Amino acid sequence: MDLAGNWGPIMHEDQHERGPGPELANYVGIPITDGARMYGLAWDASRFTIPEHQCEVHILSYIYRGPYNLRIWEERDPVSQKLIAIKHYIDNYQQSRTIWMDGRSHPPEAAPHTWMGFSTGKWDGNILTVYTTHLKWGWIRRNGLRHTDQATLTEHFIRHGDHLTHTSILTDPATLTEPLIKTTDLVLRLQNGQAWLYPCEPVVEIVRPKGTVPHYLPGENPFLREFADLYKIPVGAALGGAETSYPEYQSKLKGTNAR
Repeated sequence: MDLAGNWGPIMHEDQHERGPGPELANYVGIPITDGARMYGLAWDASRFTIPEHQCEVHILSYIYRGPYNLRIWEERDPVSQKLIAIKHYIDNYQQSRTIWMDGRSHPPEAAPHTWMGFSTGKWDGNILTVYTTHLKWGWIRRNGLRHTDQATLTEHFIRHGDHLTHTSILTDPATLTEPLIKTTDLVLRLQNGQAWLYPCEPVVEIVRPKGTVPHYLPGENPFLREFADLYKIPVGAALGGAETSYPEYQSKLKGTNAR
Protein backbone atom coordinates (compact mmCIF):
# COMPACT_ATOMS: atom_id res chain seq x y z
CA MET A 1 0.00 0.00 0.00
CA ASP A 2 1.32 3.42 -0.97
CA LEU A 3 0.33 6.37 1.21
CA ALA A 4 2.33 8.95 -0.74
CA GLY A 5 0.63 12.18 -1.73
CA ASN A 6 -0.69 15.48 -0.43
CA TRP A 7 -3.49 15.03 2.07
CA GLY A 8 -5.86 17.34 3.92
CA PRO A 9 -8.28 16.72 6.81
CA ILE A 10 -12.03 16.65 6.43
CA MET A 11 -13.11 19.06 9.15
CA HIS A 12 -16.66 17.75 9.65
CA GLU A 13 -15.54 15.74 12.69
CA ASP A 14 -15.35 17.71 15.96
CA GLN A 15 -15.09 20.89 13.90
CA HIS A 16 -15.78 23.22 16.80
CA GLU A 17 -13.04 21.70 18.93
CA ARG A 18 -10.50 21.43 16.11
CA GLY A 19 -11.12 24.93 14.75
CA PRO A 20 -11.98 27.71 17.20
CA GLY A 21 -11.32 25.41 20.14
CA PRO A 22 -13.23 23.68 22.95
CA GLU A 23 -15.05 25.38 25.79
CA LEU A 24 -13.23 25.92 29.06
CA ALA A 25 -13.76 23.21 31.70
CA ASN A 26 -15.21 20.86 29.06
CA TYR A 27 -13.55 17.50 29.63
CA VAL A 28 -16.55 15.30 28.78
CA GLY A 29 -15.65 11.87 27.46
CA ILE A 30 -11.95 12.10 28.23
CA PRO A 31 -10.59 9.50 30.70
CA ILE A 32 -8.46 11.95 32.67
CA THR A 33 -6.92 11.40 36.07
CA ASP A 34 -7.60 13.67 39.04
CA GLY A 35 -4.18 15.24 38.55
CA ALA A 36 -4.88 16.04 34.89
CA ARG A 37 -8.20 17.62 35.88
CA MET A 38 -6.52 19.81 38.51
CA TYR A 39 -3.92 20.91 35.96
CA GLY A 40 -6.66 21.75 33.46
CA LEU A 41 -8.63 23.83 35.95
CA ALA A 42 -5.47 25.73 36.91
CA TRP A 43 -4.86 26.65 33.27
CA ASP A 44 -5.70 30.20 32.18
CA ALA A 45 -6.35 30.76 28.45
CA SER A 46 -4.35 33.99 28.72
CA ARG A 47 -1.29 31.77 28.71
CA PHE A 48 -1.63 31.77 24.92
CA THR A 49 -0.55 35.43 24.99
CA ILE A 50 2.83 34.69 26.58
CA PRO A 51 5.53 34.88 23.87
CA GLU A 52 6.91 31.46 24.85
CA HIS A 53 3.52 29.86 24.14
CA GLN A 54 2.39 31.78 21.04
CA CYS A 55 4.27 29.57 18.57
CA GLU A 56 4.27 26.40 20.67
CA VAL A 57 4.13 23.41 18.33
CA HIS A 58 1.15 21.09 18.52
CA ILE A 59 2.46 17.78 19.80
CA LEU A 60 2.30 14.70 17.54
CA SER A 61 -0.64 13.26 19.46
CA TYR A 62 -2.65 16.42 18.69
CA ILE A 63 -1.31 17.95 15.48
CA TYR A 64 -3.34 15.70 13.13
CA ARG A 65 -6.55 17.09 14.67
CA GLY A 66 -6.03 20.66 13.51
CA PRO A 67 -6.24 22.38 10.13
CA TYR A 68 -3.17 21.41 8.14
CA ASN A 69 -1.74 20.07 4.91
CA LEU A 70 0.08 16.74 5.04
CA ARG A 71 2.65 15.49 2.54
CA ILE A 72 3.68 11.81 2.72
CA TRP A 73 6.51 10.16 0.82
CA GLU A 74 8.81 7.15 1.07
CA GLU A 75 12.56 7.15 1.61
CA ARG A 76 14.30 4.12 0.09
CA ASP A 77 17.85 2.86 -0.13
CA PRO A 78 19.16 4.06 -3.52
CA VAL A 79 20.84 0.71 -4.26
CA SER A 80 18.57 -1.96 -2.80
CA GLN A 81 15.34 0.09 -2.90
CA LYS A 82 14.46 -1.28 0.52
CA LEU A 83 12.10 0.95 2.47
CA ILE A 84 13.99 2.92 5.11
CA ALA A 85 11.37 5.36 6.32
CA ILE A 86 8.03 6.99 5.61
CA LYS A 87 8.23 10.78 5.90
CA HIS A 88 5.53 13.24 6.89
CA TYR A 89 5.66 17.00 6.42
CA ILE A 90 2.91 18.90 8.23
CA ASP A 91 2.55 22.56 7.32
CA ASN A 92 1.05 23.44 10.71
CA TYR A 93 4.14 24.65 12.60
CA GLN A 94 6.25 23.28 9.68
CA GLN A 95 6.88 19.92 11.29
CA SER A 96 8.84 17.07 9.67
CA ARG A 97 8.32 13.56 10.94
CA THR A 98 10.21 10.33 10.25
CA ILE A 99 8.59 6.91 10.69
CA TRP A 100 11.45 4.42 10.63
CA MET A 101 10.57 1.23 8.74
CA ASP A 102 13.96 -0.53 8.84
CA GLY A 103 13.51 -2.35 12.14
CA ARG A 104 15.65 -0.10 14.30
CA SER A 105 15.06 0.08 18.06
CA HIS A 106 13.78 3.05 20.01
CA PRO A 107 16.49 5.10 21.75
CA PRO A 108 17.04 4.97 25.53
CA GLU A 109 14.83 7.02 27.83
CA ALA A 110 17.53 9.65 28.30
CA ALA A 111 17.44 10.54 24.58
CA PRO A 112 15.90 13.95 23.77
CA HIS A 113 12.11 14.23 23.68
CA THR A 114 10.72 16.21 20.74
CA TRP A 115 7.40 17.49 19.40
CA MET A 116 7.18 14.63 16.90
CA GLY A 117 8.85 12.00 19.09
CA PHE A 118 10.60 8.88 17.79
CA SER A 119 8.44 6.67 15.57
CA THR A 120 8.83 3.15 14.20
CA GLY A 121 6.37 1.50 11.86
CA LYS A 122 5.39 -1.78 10.27
CA TRP A 123 2.83 -2.94 7.76
CA ASP A 124 0.00 -5.14 9.05
CA GLY A 125 -1.49 -6.11 5.72
CA ASN A 126 -2.58 -2.79 4.20
CA ILE A 127 -2.52 -1.00 7.55
CA LEU A 128 0.50 1.05 8.59
CA THR A 129 0.93 0.70 12.35
CA VAL A 130 3.22 3.21 14.07
CA TYR A 131 4.52 3.33 17.64
CA THR A 132 5.95 6.58 19.05
CA THR A 133 7.91 7.37 22.20
CA HIS A 134 10.05 10.32 23.37
CA LEU A 135 7.34 12.95 23.13
CA LYS A 136 7.32 16.28 24.94
CA TRP A 137 4.44 17.44 27.10
CA GLY A 138 1.52 18.34 24.85
CA TRP A 139 -2.18 18.85 24.36
CA ILE A 140 -4.85 16.29 25.06
CA ARG A 141 -7.47 18.98 24.54
CA ARG A 142 -6.68 22.60 23.81
CA ASN A 143 -8.30 23.94 26.97
CA GLY A 144 -5.66 23.05 29.52
CA LEU A 145 -5.57 19.25 29.38
CA ARG A 146 -2.05 17.98 28.67
CA HIS A 147 -0.27 14.66 28.68
CA THR A 148 3.22 14.20 30.10
CA ASP A 149 6.50 13.39 28.36
CA GLN A 150 6.01 9.74 29.34
CA ALA A 151 3.08 9.34 26.95
CA THR A 152 3.25 6.87 24.08
CA LEU A 153 1.22 6.88 20.88
CA THR A 154 0.07 4.03 18.65
CA GLU A 155 -1.31 4.96 15.23
CA HIS A 156 -2.97 3.16 12.35
CA PHE A 157 -3.02 4.65 8.83
CA ILE A 158 -5.57 3.02 6.52
CA ARG A 159 -6.03 4.10 2.91
CA HIS A 160 -9.27 3.60 0.99
CA GLY A 161 -8.71 5.06 -2.47
CA ASP A 162 -8.57 8.84 -2.11
CA HIS A 163 -9.39 8.69 1.60
CA LEU A 164 -7.02 8.11 4.50
CA THR A 165 -8.17 7.17 8.01
CA HIS A 166 -5.83 8.01 10.87
CA THR A 167 -6.50 6.31 14.22
CA SER A 168 -4.46 7.35 17.27
CA ILE A 169 -4.31 5.62 20.65
CA LEU A 170 -2.71 7.77 23.36
CA THR A 171 -1.48 6.12 26.56
CA ASP A 172 -0.23 8.09 29.57
CA PRO A 173 -0.94 6.68 33.05
CA ALA A 174 -0.08 10.04 34.66
CA THR A 175 -2.93 11.87 32.93
CA LEU A 176 -5.22 9.16 31.48
CA THR A 177 -6.84 6.26 33.33
CA GLU A 178 -7.26 4.38 30.05
CA PRO A 179 -6.09 4.89 26.46
CA LEU A 180 -7.64 7.80 24.55
CA ILE A 181 -8.67 6.85 21.01
CA LYS A 182 -9.34 9.34 18.21
CA THR A 183 -9.94 8.95 14.48
CA THR A 184 -9.42 11.52 11.75
CA ASP A 185 -10.32 11.35 8.06
CA LEU A 186 -8.21 12.90 5.31
CA VAL A 187 -8.74 13.24 1.57
CA LEU A 188 -6.15 13.19 -1.22
CA ARG A 189 -5.54 16.66 -2.66
CA LEU A 190 -4.65 16.46 -6.33
CA GLN A 191 -3.97 20.18 -6.66
CA ASN A 192 -0.85 21.53 -4.97
CA GLY A 193 -2.02 25.09 -4.37
CA GLN A 194 -2.10 24.94 -0.59
CA ALA A 195 0.14 26.99 1.68
CA TRP A 196 2.97 24.86 3.07
CA LEU A 197 4.65 27.39 5.35
CA TYR A 198 3.71 28.55 8.85
CA PRO A 199 5.36 31.87 9.67
CA CYS A 200 4.97 32.57 13.39
CA GLU A 201 6.70 35.39 15.23
CA PRO A 202 6.03 35.79 18.97
CA VAL A 203 5.45 39.31 20.26
CA VAL A 204 4.52 40.88 23.59
CA GLU A 205 0.72 41.13 23.42
CA ILE A 206 0.11 42.02 27.08
CA VAL A 207 2.65 43.80 29.27
CA ARG A 208 3.14 41.85 32.49
CA PRO A 209 5.76 41.74 35.23
CA LYS A 210 8.66 39.49 34.29
CA GLY A 211 8.02 35.85 35.10
CA THR A 212 4.24 36.15 35.36
CA VAL A 213 2.35 33.05 34.23
CA PRO A 214 -1.47 33.36 34.09
CA HIS A 215 -3.12 30.65 36.20
CA TYR A 216 -5.92 29.87 38.64
CA LEU A 217 -5.35 28.60 42.14
CA PRO A 218 -7.45 25.60 43.28
CA GLY A 219 -11.11 26.55 43.55
CA GLU A 220 -10.65 29.93 41.85
CA ASN A 221 -11.38 29.12 38.18
CA PRO A 222 -14.28 31.46 37.28
CA PHE A 223 -15.23 29.32 34.27
CA LEU A 224 -15.76 26.08 36.20
CA ARG A 225 -19.53 26.05 35.62
CA GLU A 226 -19.76 27.90 32.30
CA PHE A 227 -19.90 24.85 30.01
CA ALA A 228 -22.03 22.82 32.41
CA ASP A 229 -24.57 25.62 32.86
CA LEU A 230 -24.73 26.34 29.12
CA TYR A 231 -25.65 22.75 28.25
CA LYS A 232 -27.49 22.04 31.51
CA ILE A 233 -25.39 19.11 32.64
CA PRO A 234 -23.91 18.44 36.08
CA VAL A 235 -20.47 19.91 36.70
CA GLY A 236 -19.23 16.42 37.53
CA ALA A 237 -20.13 15.27 34.03
CA ALA A 238 -18.45 18.27 32.42
CA LEU A 239 -15.22 17.54 34.27
CA GLY A 240 -14.79 14.23 32.50
CA GLY A 241 -13.33 10.93 33.57
CA ALA A 242 -13.50 7.52 31.94
CA GLU A 243 -17.10 6.85 32.96
CA THR A 244 -18.33 9.91 31.04
CA SER A 245 -17.26 8.28 27.77
CA TYR A 246 -19.61 5.30 28.11
CA PRO A 247 -23.35 5.15 27.28
CA GLU A 248 -24.08 3.70 30.72
CA TYR A 249 -23.18 7.05 32.25
CA GLN A 250 -26.51 8.44 31.06
CA SER A 251 -28.27 6.46 33.77
CA LYS A 252 -26.37 8.48 36.38
CA LEU A 253 -27.77 11.70 34.93
CA LYS A 254 -31.38 10.71 35.59
CA GLY A 255 -32.90 12.91 38.24
CA THR A 256 -30.47 15.75 37.56
CA ASN A 257 -31.07 18.91 35.55
CA ALA A 258 -29.38 17.31 32.53
CA ARG A 259 -31.35 17.17 29.32
